Amino acid sequence: MNLTVLSTSDTHGFLYPTDFKKRNQSQNFGLTKVVSEIRRIEKAADGVVLKIDNGDFLQGSPLSFYLAKNPSEGSMADIMNEVGYDCGVLGNHEFNYGIEFLEATINRLNYPIVCANILKENGDYLTGTPYVIFERNEVKIAVLGLTTPYIPHWEQPETVRGLIFKSAVATAKEFVPKLRQLADVVIVSYHGGFEKDLETGEPIEVLTGENEGYDLLHQVTGIDVLLTGHQHRYIALNDGPAPTTQPGDKGKFLAKVDLSFDESTKLIQRSHAELIEIDDQEEDKELKEKFLPLLENVETWLDQTLGTVLGDMIIKDPMEVRMFNHPYIEFIQNVQKDVSGVDVSATPLFSDEAKGFGSKIQMREIATNFVYSQALMVVEVSGEELKAALEWSASYFEYNEKDGVHISFDMSEPKVAHFNYDIYSGIDYTIDVKCAKGSRITKLKYHGKNLLPDEKIKIVMNQYRAVGGGDYHMFSPDKIVKEIKVDMAELITSYLQKNPVVEATQPTNFTLEQ
Repeated sequence: MNLTVLSTSDTHGFLYPTDFKKRNQSQNFGLTKVVSEIRRIEKAADGVVLKIDNGDFLQGSPLSFYLAKNPSEGSMADIMNEVGYDCGVLGNHEFNYGIEFLEATINRLNYPIVCANILKENGDYLTGTPYVIFERNEVKIAVLGLTTPYIPHWEQPETVRGLIFKSAVATAKEFVPKLRQLADVVIVSYHGGFEKDLETGEPIEVLTGENEGYDLLHQVTGIDVLLTGHQHRYIALNDGPAPTTQPGDKGKFLAKVDLSFDESTKLIQRSHAELIEIDDQEEDKELKEKFLPLLENVETWLDQTLGTVLGDMIIKDPMEVRMFNHPYIEFIQNVQKDVSGVDVSATPLFSDEAKGFGSKIQMREIATNFVYSQALMVVEVSGEELKAALEWSASYFEYNEKDGVHISFDMSEPKVAHFNYDIYSGIDYTIDVKCAKGSRITKLKYHGKNLLPDEKIKIVMNQYRAVGGGDYHMFSPDKIVKEIKVDMAELITSYLQKNPVVEATQPTNFTLEQ
């Protein structure tokens, strides 16, 4: 018997091959293209094909945001149901719209979501079941679901209240031996990535427990296939303890693992993992046509003009924005300060894909600048804690005489973390990148005076940062003094309704010395 395991991960609501920056695109990603490849493999298969989604399907694109805000028009669950998955796993972004929204989505899916390491206080599994066992051609195939337990460090406290998050490795050590007794094949589908170099075993990040993929491979015996995600990396590993995959994001790749069995013993004789690049694959006609009315509604919504810019808010060089600040960043800071009522604000430029605003501000630009749903929080911290946050943010930069200023290794591996570098408004500060990390903030003033270590200050920032996301350990839920439970895209829309004409101004409160 032959078994082919196909898996997607981190598709983030990208049904069609478009990033929505303009209409009528055909790029090299998207579920409509992935499904075309899945159907081709299924048609040619000489054995069993199992299809698994490895999480982060619910949030991350303008289309998924539109559906979350307009539930009468459908759900991401309706789209995922059309793919024909056999089972799925929770990703961390499945929690972004709240636990009720997540549970409603799970109930709408026509395939099981498995997760063994997130439980309710009463001991029930959040998704109802930790694993599922399929019997195909008299071979029993177990799929154990695991999710990064680091979610409480990113989500609002009320979202995760009453939930217990356990280590993926500890949970696998508990379940895999049991599943070996119940099944012929044990597949672990883990929405998490790798904390160590796959060749050397050396840590490639701070070992917080966010990613445990390496230890899953090397500390848990009995895993036949390991499917991973979360980091958006491209991995097809065949020389480790088990074939292992990670297929990037947005449906750019489809992960495929082929297994061949001895028919009498049901033991695996051969295995091979690979990533199939979607590239110029044709879209699946049936899936494409089914949701075209939804696509048109999303495009029409994105075409709305909400305001006018006097001056220039277009981002031409993202690195220059981070080094020298930018009128677009200042606009975002003004929105955050306006809605929060505090005079200090922090925001990252979330990705290099953010292009700022043209002369006419469309919903399209707002939605593509803010691809992930984020509410705002106000935290109250000491001057010492703020300085520590600025120092950690400044570690985004590396400097040497040959290359000048560039992104540090810590912020670029295993994936580039642009979203972990914050720019501040309402304080005056200087970063000297020639200084050692941890000693780069050479000026820090508030209202024209040096900020004292024990002085209290309120700052508005995104929810992810406020709870300590990005290893900002000086921020935590207990320091939150105000919650603004409205998505940033909606806050910008409301601000523009009050201020339809905005002036592009270059902020001068921040200096980077090199």
